Order: sequence, then structure tokens, then C-alpha cells
Amino acid sequence: MSSKNVKQISECSIHPHHASEESKKPFYLTPNDLALLSVHYIQRGLLFSKPPEAILDQKNFINSLLERLKQSLSIALVHFYPLAGRLVTKKSEDPALYLVYVDCNNSPGAKFMYATLDMSISDILLPIDVPLVVQWFFDHDRAVNHDGHTMSLLTIQVTELVDGIFIGLSMNHCLGDGTSFWHFFNIWSEIFQAQGDNNSVATISRPPVLERWFPDGHGPIISLPFKHSDEFIGRFEAPPLRERMFHFSAESLAKLKAKANAESDTTKISSFQSLSALLWRSITRARCQPPDQGTICRLAANNRARLDPPLSGDYFGNSIYPISSKMVPAGELLEHGLGWAAWKLHEAVVNHNDKVIREHTNAWLESPVVYQVSVFEPLSVTIGSSPRFNMYGTEFGMGKAVALRSGYAHKFSGKVSSYEGRKEGSMDMEVCLVPDAMSALECDKQFMEFASVSHH
Repeated sequence: MSSKNVKQISECSIHPHHASEESKKPFYLTPNDLALLSVHYIQRGLLFSKPPEAILDQKNFINSLLERLKQSLSIALVHFYPLAGRLVTKKSEDPALYLVYVDCNNSPGAKFMYATLDMSISDILLPIDVPLVVQWFFDHDRAVNHDGHTMSLLTIQVTELVDGIFIGLSMNHCLGDGTSFWHFFNIWSEIFQAQGDNNSVATISRPPVLERWFPDGHGPIISLPFKHSDEFIGRFEAPPLRERMFHFSAESLAKLKAKANAESDTTKISSFQSLSALLWRSITRARCQPPDQGTICRLAANNRARLDPPLSGDYFGNSIYPISSKMVPAGELLEHGLGWAAWKLHEAVVNHNDKVIREHTNAWLESPVVYQVSVFEPLSVTIGSSPRFNMYGTEFGMGKAVALRSGYAHKFSGKVSSYEGRKEGSMDMEVCLVPDAMSALECDKQFMEFASVSHH
């Protein structure tokens, strides 16, 4: 199934409703932002059922929806103006300078696309594996963040299905992490729902904090030790993968947490750490790794509250770090129980503090590196995103979304994305594995005892 099933109808640029004085200045990138120049955009979106009135008057419904989405987007971009900008590189030899920043002043704006697909919601949600066509619900397919020099930093793609609407956002990861991505999506939804209220521009519930965070004595200009982008940009092509959504109910998560804590004789292990440990052990078992071969589990940690003084929860930018368990032989991981693995992850989370974050940042400043997607160990398990993000609270006049899906970005064997479940207290895990390992995972009784197949 290819992109030719998704038919692009129109596209346009959306600019902030009005420009602020701040938006005329360069928007500088921090070490955490610059390190992501060679990884993919963030691609996430929500699938909605068309309301009854849409069936009665298709054309009027879609035209009105697109117009309202565009209007609210232009207001949202007043607050999140860097997303309407472009990346610019400034170079000089004497003194040596290689500076990448966001120009919000001469910007062509965010991109807004409308497409159609002759498929229904059930065609997307009922197959066992996530259909490949979902990858075409997003712009920036296979783009890396550095491409933001010539491509939009934010694209909204609205794909109309026979009985549904998919709203897919792709955002340049150099501008923000998952926390910032969902902050923007939530505020755009809030503005959309407040349309007609004249104060909707001035009052949003959580204005983004756009002031940059740099370690003491550094910034705002961070010069990279390069002369040309070829030195740090790599393209990544994943092997053929299967991608599945597994659902974990609130009851199932409570059982898992109780089991992990009982086995470790503690009460400190969280539901998320317990579930991550289940995935780490189950994927390792499904891969049939030699017992002496090492394996690690990575989790994306939000640094905002861990810094001292803490950053605002509404800080817009990248404030994350991929913390990881200590490497352990696969045989040892599987010999021990769930609680042992969960405790290893708990320790990694607890030990990630202000001191560690500053050490990482200072080490990067001494020797700046640009991360590559291809360097993740083929035998690791990497868990991204977070069930804490407010995903299903993001609405656009069609009620609560029926499902959340993601694009091609950041997918490799052993990559898991964790999402808020549609039902309160539940979680969905999007798992990517090579076909043999996925087949083994589906037959793993210890895993399937807690998981159910998600049609959300």
C-alpha cells in the first residue's frame, strides 16, 4: 500500500495571526535542541469519527472544518511563533562559527495540507498490524530536522476518510520534545474550541515559556565544530518492520505493578516502570538472544522538573534525556523475574537528577555531537513518548478521538512508543519489531496475559 492511495487536494502556508516584537529576533537553539539535527521530525496524529452532520452535508462540513482549523492555527502560531520559522545556518572562518538557529522573521509559515483517502476508520484500526498507509497521513516522511532549512518546521495534514478525519502533525524535533509537541496540539485545540470568543488570542491556559535554557556561562550562541552539514547528517532507513498496538487496561497495569513490587519487596516501582520491564523482558525473549549477549532498556526522561531550579512544565524546547538501565546479559534478564528488571529501571529513573543532567550537558558542550537514529543498539529496547501527555483531551469539534497513530519517524526494531489509552487509566504501546520477533511476542503467554489487542 503506497502514498498513491492518499490523494493530496490542497496545501497552503499559515502565518501567525500577527507578529510580536519577540518574533522578529533570532530564536536560538540549546545543546539539547542542536543534538537532534540528524534525527526525524515528531509525527503524531489523532483519528476522529465524522459527526452526523458531516454525512448530511459532506462538502459544507469539510470546508467549514478546514477554515476553522486554519484560523485557530494562525492564532496558536502567535504564541508558538518559532514553529512558523525556518532553520538558518550562519558560518564564518575567522572567528570559526557554525551557528544553526531559527529565523522567525523571514518565515514562509507553517504548512497546512488537505488530503483524501477512500478507506474507512475500520480499515485503519481493525488489521492486526498498523497499515502502512498511515505513514502517508503525515508530511516530512523520512525528513531529518536539518531539512527544516528548506522544509516547514510544522505541517498539519488533514486526511479525510470515508467516515473519519485524521489530523496529523509533524513538528521539527529541534524545536521541541514530546512535552512541547502535545502542549502545542492541546493549545491549538483549546483555541479551536474557543473560536467566536474574541479573547481567544489573548487568553490561553498555558502560554509556552520560550526563554531558552542554557547552562551557566553558555549561550545563546552555540557554535558547532563543523564546516559543512555533510559531517553530521545521516539518513536512516529501517528494515522491514511489523508495527502493532497493544492495549493495557487499568486493571492489567495494577496487577503488573503489584507483581513487580511484590517480587522486589518494595512499593516504589511505578506502573510505567513495571510495564517497561515487561516489554524489555518479552522483546528480549522474542528475539531469542544468546544468553551472554547484553541488552539494555532506554526510557525518555523529562528533565524539566529534575533540574534545580526546575524549568517550567510549559518550557518550549527539548528537555529530555534517554536514560538507560545498566547493560545485562539476556540470560540474566530472563532468569530473574519481572520485579528484578523493573527495579533496574526504577534505579535508572531515580538516579537521573540535576547533577547528572548538567554533567551530560557540559560534556556535550566540550565535544558537541549530533545524534544519529542508526546508532541505537539493535538489541536494545527503546521506549519513547509518554502516557502522561494529554492526547485524548485534544478535540476539534468532533468529540473525543477514536485512536492515535504515528508516522515513519524514529521506528526501528525494539522501538516502543507509550501512549495514554482512550479509557482513563489505561495505556497503549506501539511496538515495532522485525517480523520473526513480532510473531514470537504474539505467542508469548507471559506478555499476552497482560496485553490485549488494541483497536484504538
